[in-house]
Amino acid sequence: MEGYLMPALLLALHILQLFNHINPCTATGKTNTQYIKRSCSVTIYPRLCYHSLSIYAGKIKTDPKVLAHTALNVTLAATQESSVIMRRLSEIHGLKPIETAAVLDCMEEIGDAILELQQSLDELGHVVRGSNFWFQMSDIQTWVSAALTDEDTCMDGFEEHHLRGRVEAVVRRYTVNVAHLTSNALALINSYASSKAALP
Repeated sequence: MEGYLMPALLLALHILQLFNHINPCTATGKTNTQYIKRSCSVTIYPRLCYHSLSIYAGKIKTDPKVLAHTALNVTLAATQESSVIMRRLSEIHGLKPIETAAVLDCMEEIGDAILELQQSLDELGHVVRGSNFWFQMSDIQTWVSAALTDEDTCMDGFEEHHLRGRVEAVVRRYTVNVAHLTSNALALINSYASSKAALP
């Protein structure tokens, strides 16, 4: 099942839309949203991609670098939100010790993913076309791929001990969501790199 935006993140996106005054009905707005929809077609989760990024159409316009940067920002915000939720879960009284341990292990993996996504964002902000372009893009792709691996590894503690229940369901829901967003961001980063490769 394709990932979806968490309630708090979705509310934040709607608020941003009000402040940005994005009107998809205008010719420019329609062009921008069509660009995002077309760009999202290269991702594994295109609907999630479009819904998470179309609100920023006025900022992204038709710029593949800004699109990739925005996708990373959205992914980082969702991953940070997931970390907060998991911390709250780990503090619930009455959890089995093995459940608490699994949540804490997952938090550690998500924490690593946050650092890697932050590194990627910082590096992407400094990318310029030139001799270092491919070196920088390689670093970014490596970090985002590592974040995706960390997110996929997050559920290992639950799987290993066959843990099921409300805690596992919440952790899985948030983890799957950020993994899908990360996958989409990586696809858009790869697309940005490819677009530069096509230039003379």
